[in-house]
Amino acid sequence: MKNIFLLLAVTLSVIACTDSPGDRKSDDPQYDGEFIYVDGGAVLKGDTFIYGVTLDEMSEYLKEKVAPIKKDNFDMVPVTVKGTLSKKAEEAEGWDEILTITEIVSISDTPSEADIKIQDNKEAETTN
Repeated sequence: MKNIFLLLAVTLSVIACTDSPGDRKSDDPQYDGEFIYVDGGAVLKGDTFIYGVTLDEMSEYLKEKVAPIKKDNFDMVPVTVKGTLSKKAEEAEGWDEILTITEIVSISDTPSEADIKIQDNKEAETTN
């Protein structure tokens, strides 16, 4: 009986200790912006900033969460995240400031409206 109780206690403690990246809490600054992950690169675009996003477990988790919300590959999804900013290495290419996400606060249910709508020639012919 003691062995069963011990096995149950160990199993429950292991399950309780395993959390998904989205469950982590952070005291880092909060950023509201539109997230996009395309071709192995991620960006968070706010009203006054554009940051490259560190490609790690958290950005992968966020990419998976926004995927069902997007209507096409280039849709940006409004998110609120917490994270740390750092400067990119001088020899590195990409954005000057890199955001490492430490907590996902919220994810919108709908993608952002496109600033510019590119119309396909076939669509243009059928609407004229």
